[in-house]
Amino acid sequence: MVGWGAFACARRTRNRNRRETPPAPPARTYRRTSGAAGKALRDATPRAAHGGWKSPKNRRDPIELLRESNQGRISALIPIRFGRMAQSPFAFYRGAAAVMAADLASTPGSGLRVQACGDAHLMNFGGFATPERNIFFDINDFDETLPAPWEWDVKRLAASIVIAARHLDFLDSDAAKAATEAVCSYRERMADYASMRALDVWYDRIDLERVLKVLPSVAEVERVRQRVEQARRKSLPESLFPKLVEHYGSAPRIKDVPPLIFHPTDEQAPGLTSGYDDALGRYRKSLPEHVRTLFDRFRLFDFAIKVVGVGSVGTYCALGLFMAADDDPIFLQVKEARKSVLEPYAGGSVHKNQGERVVVGQRLMQSASDIFLGWTRGLNGRDYYFRQLRDAKISAILEDWDLATLKEFGKLCAWALARAHARSGDPARIAGYMGSNTTFDDAVCEFAVEYADQNLRDYRGFVKGIREGRIPVASED
Repeated sequence: MVGWGAFACARRTRNRNRRETPPAPPARTYRRTSGAAGKALRDATPRAAHGGWKSPKNRRDPIELLRESNQGRISALIPIRFGRMAQSPFAFYRGAAAVMAADLASTPGSGLRVQACGDAHLMNFGGFATPERNIFFDINDFDETLPAPWEWDVKRLAASIVIAARHLDFLDSDAAKAATEAVCSYRERMADYASMRALDVWYDRIDLERVLKVLPSVAEVERVRQRVEQARRKSLPESLFPKLVEHYGSAPRIKDVPPLIFHPTDEQAPGLTSGYDDALGRYRKSLPEHVRTLFDRFRLFDFAIKVVGVGSVGTYCALGLFMAADDDPIFLQVKEARKSVLEPYAGGSVHKNQGERVVVGQRLMQSASDIFLGWTRGLNGRDYYFRQLRDAKISAILEDWDLATLKEFGKLCAWALARAHARSGDPARIAGYMGSNTTFDDAVCEFAVEYADQNLRDYRGFVKGIREGRIPVASED
């Protein structure tokens, strides 16, 4: 039996060890210190420095940047990409992420970095079904994600709000106010995340009920509920399968709808002859083990190129039909992952596979991700990532909006962006830098308005190039 002397000696040893090892600072002390460090960053970059936009003398030609971004794309689809961008200044903005990335690199920054979206405009936010079949609101496009300054995402979002407001013919004063309210939402939400425990930040979700609570009217609540039910129905196999598939004998085959859906040639898809066994094997290895068990129930039946989005047009994006049984299909979207448009200015990815870069960034930023999210590399040397097609995806329909809806949607986007940034960055430092007044909000609003003017000038130059025959466009009919 151990005597009291040994017990007292052990207790003295423990007490001495405690004295020699200083205790970790309480969370409140850390947040206070981190917030103060963020505030100190204003000395080097005042918040007001983010205001306004003036084109640098050495600014790259936007059309030349767009042409560079076409390298490696399917040449026959490039005129469709440009045709979609020519539809409006807002459509041009959506397709010109490379142009704005170069511009943002010339703007002031606090020096704080996060896992950035890289293309945080209004239409890259929306609803989707989680693996538990709940509906969450979040960022839904991560093709350009990369560690980068957090301000870049905020400025791209704010500018998109002004451009969208002009697209809807709202007053310039209303456009500016909508952008300011969105930046204010980001700042206030970040302050909330700065006061939360790390796990609480990670577990935070913007679910359907939280979205409905901030909508501006009963009519808008009802409209969103209807959109959710519609999206659920459209993503069901019994809805998707007959729309996308036809039968050749007993074999199902994705319908060709050229030029937007078509089967690739051997040159476009070298893995075609082997049934893509090599690429699918690498994709399978990227999945968590329990998801592999589910994926192994399915077999690839058909594969077709599918044109999607605006900025992605011309990249190797495809649709794969997989079947577990005659009445048990899933559609997986396969998207080419190229280097992020942020890379020349923010540094290269640590991931050798660009598909892995997208998947890791999405899992880091998004509150819940598709179970089939994974990556691979094809025999053509291109990187890809996989996800389910649609899966109750709810995208914004801009033309349906009034001013109140634009404002609330902008604030929701800013909330989702703040939550995503707080997961990978230091929310206390970011919140400390922005502070509790509207100085940062007003500065970014000023930038957004003036950058919207820049976008309009670039769009007009783009349209002029089309009229002069220097830029090819094609109809999708």
